[in-house]
Amino acid sequence: MGLNSDKVPLGESSISIGKIGLGTVTFGREISEDKSYELMDYALEKGLTWFDTAEGYGGGQSKSVRKAALGIDDQREITLEMSSSEKIIGRWLKKTGNYKTVTICTKVSTGGHPDNIPRAIMGSLERLGVDCLDIYKLHSPTVDVPISETLHSLTQEIYQGRLGVIGCSNFSFAQLQESLDVSRKNDYEKFAITQPAYNLVLRDCEDDFFDLCTREGIAVTPHSPLGNGFLTGKYTTDKANVPKGSRMDIAPGHMNLYWNDKGFRTDQKLRDKSKELGIPIPRLAMAWVMSNTHVTSVIIGARETSHIDNAIEAHDMLLDQDLRDEMSSWIS
Repeated sequence: MGLNSDKVPLGESSISIGKIGLGTVTFGREISEDKSYELMDYALEKGLTWFDTAEGYGGGQSKSVRKAALGIDDQREITLEMSSSEKIIGRWLKKTGNYKTVTICTKVSTGGHPDNIPRAIMGSLERLGVDCLDIYKLHSPTVDVPISETLHSLTQEIYQGRLGVIGCSNFSFAQLQESLDVSRKNDYEKFAITQPAYNLVLRDCEDDFFDLCTREGIAVTPHSPLGNGFLTGKYTTDKANVPKGSRMDIAPGHMNLYWNDKGFRTDQKLRDKSKELGIPIPRLAMAWVMSNTHVTSVIIGARETSHIDNAIEAHDMLLDQDLRDEMSSWIS
């Protein structure tokens, strides 16, 4: 099945996504603007038509705002890092005119306070240079703000034409269930898409989360199919010997998720199976994620065009069920 021929609609909207989304967390942080343009051009050429970003992606750009604008009862200013990833995408869109060709997903990273939502949306609209955000997600739960207040604000933004569909990222089963219950009770817009971490090591969402999404018709678009680069065969158990410039070097906070017995047992099993089958480690790891029937689309990261090719080849592998079952048993 092709990347474009099997697009999936989100909720009852006219917005749809293909089987692979291009994640852009590297833009402006790990790769240059010119390289980002090259990757977006190549992705589109290869059939990847939706890109995932966030107001918190990228680095080196900041803006001072009053805390009150974020729903904090305080008139002092706070400095926010504003997304260079969104700005790079916005400049690419302006340069290429691909506004109607590409579906953009972005996220609010500064919290779900109802007073913060409009501010964050207007900032993303400005940086991307668009009138409406196709897909808008909460980057993570805001535990000290009732989800009803956040959903009310997001619903108003949809009514005003600034958002297409809404979704969430890094929510637990209980948090997603609560949001759906609140949407039904109050006639708010419900999440049409979700973005959990999912790979051979992080599998919590397999329990009840995926089943809930399937019942509710929510698109599942996992991030980190390669475990933030851990499942690529480049790391050892020595934290002091992390390759310079690698994801774990640039964002070492991810190390705690994988530098453990479970992570390295899985890593070794993956290395052994890769050698046995003659399939590159990253391709095999991604194919396992993509072959889960609950998964709608997988968000990949890329620094080189070859990383996009590898993801497409993983998609086209159509991983054998027996092999998938064997891989699933490695840390069960």
